[in-house]
Amino acid sequence: MQNPSPIATTVPTSTLPQPPRPALSAASATSLGPRHYVAVNWIGLWTLYAKEVRRFLTVGTQTVLAPMVTTLLFLAIFVLALGHRVDQVGGQSYMQFLVPGLIMMAMTQNAFANTSSSLLIAKVQGNIVDLLMPPLSPVEQTIGVAGGGLTRGLVVGVATALGMWAFAPLQIAHPLLAVFFAVMACLLLSLVGMLAGIWAVKFDHMAAVTNFIITPLSFLSGTFYSTERLAPIWKTVAHLNPFFYMIDGFRYAFIDHADGSVVTGAILLGTCNLCLLLLVHRCFASGYKLKA
Repeated sequence: MQNPSPIATTVPTSTLPQPPRPALSAASATSLGPRHYVAVNWIGLWTLYAKEVRRFLTVGTQTVLAPMVTTLLFLAIFVLALGHRVDQVGGQSYMQFLVPGLIMMAMTQNAFANTSSSLLIAKVQGNIVDLLMPPLSPVEQTIGVAGGGLTRGLVVGVATALGMWAFAPLQIAHPLLAVFFAVMACLLLSLVGMLAGIWAVKFDHMAAVTNFIITPLSFLSGTFYSTERLAPIWKTVAHLNPFFYMIDGFRYAFIDHADGSVVTGAILLGTCNLCLLLLVHRCFASGYKLKA
């Protein structure tokens, strides 16, 4: 006679002795919770800025080398076409007069292109949430994106200046003033690009801003000519163009000659940058055309 098989009994896990769990320290418990930022999220701000910089450095042939080549073509065309007709401008040769304006034009156009395309592409592709969701304040968002455009403008300016040095030796009369006007101009166009990127809904809107506002103001700012040779009424109109003060101040830093007031230009650029910073900050704080 076979013995009956033993009946398997299931013991609840909760009744089994459990090994003691290590107590969490105060530092560990704090690290598991949300991170608290005192005043500025430096890590997030740096990450956003680095992302904007790497965005254009990844395609440096298109964003840095191409503007340099285009500016060199402008230099060659205008010097060959007008160099023999214009002896001197402001006590300098036409080439020396032309170079600072071309460098500034390249810087401002690329600063605008960087921020405007960054925001518009993010909106079109639907990943603008990657900018809005991280723990970044509107001030940090404004500084991070604008800093990327400012950096691209300065990088393009340095590359263009080095490319032109082979054809037109550069002499900077006021180095600190050159840096000031370069930074202020690139920052201004970077902020304008942010406003355009926030406002635009499709690429046609951005093309309209570029073709009907940025390009005309750039070409009518005295880049290729001295406003002193214009009729009085057109000279007054030219001096109403903020792009004129960018180029005039930057040119003064190189050749020690200005068609307008350098002090007025510095004050105007500073005021415009402050107003644009406040406006862009307001757009980020309210989510204007950013939060669908």
